Amino acid sequence: MRYYVASDIHSFYTPLMTALSSAGYFADTEPHKLILLGDYLDRGSEPKEMQDFLLGALDRDEVILVRGNHEDLFEMLATTENGVISSRHLHNGTYVSALTLTDTDRLDAVRRPWSLAARMRRTPFFTDIIPSTVNYYETAGHIFAHGWIPCFRSGERFSPMDGWRSADDGEWRKARWYVGMDAVNYVPAGKTVLCGHRTSSYGHSKYEHRGPLHGEAADYSPYIAPGIISIDGCTVLSGKVNCVVIED
Repeated sequence: MRYYVASDIHSFYTPLMTALSSAGYFADTEPHKLILLGDYLDRGSEPKEMQDFLLGALDRDEVILVRGNHEDLFEMLATTENGVISSRHLHNGTYVSALTLTDTDRLDAVRRPWSLAARMRRTPFFTDIIPSTVNYYETAGHIFAHGWIPCFRSGERFSPMDGWRSADDGEWRKARWYVGMDAVNYVPAGKTVLCGHRTSSYGHSKYEHRGPLHGEAADYSPYIAPGIISIDGCTVLSGKVNCVVIED
């Protein structure tokens, strides 16, 4: 099976379409599947287009949606936090996505946050897309996750967690915030983990000493090392989505 994989598409619908087209996804007549590694909304300006694309791909059984930390943030704003503004939702773009998807005026949302939350819970993103997400996807040689797979963390040190596949929701929520490029010392035998969450320029800069984290000289191409392919292309700065093609 051929898998087309992208991550952290963050409401950048047009760059995603460009990346998939360039990779040959739409012209492929052989058996293939799209795998998206989470963070579908926020930051970009096309959340409605992204929502429609994901719904169509799900209806046609063409996509595997891995859950990202931004899906957690959207769910929290719609339920646990009942639409109340917090700094993390402003900083991460969740609040703007919520306003756009629900066609809610910002002033109205401030006055009646519970109404915004109720509207969020009626969006297809909440009712259909989030429930369709999975914590991870696995093939013979690859594991597809958002940040990383559950493991034990002490500061910047990571160690294996037995039975990570059946870890509870709390462990998976934490793992979605891990930086795979720092945790790659633990990779299940015989596997390569594909992940996103942290821009790939982080690995190029920190571990390959090639270019800065951000800026014109930053390398936003996929970071590839033994056991890991990290593909968050920081679209908000680079303008591009990374798409890698995996045969498995």
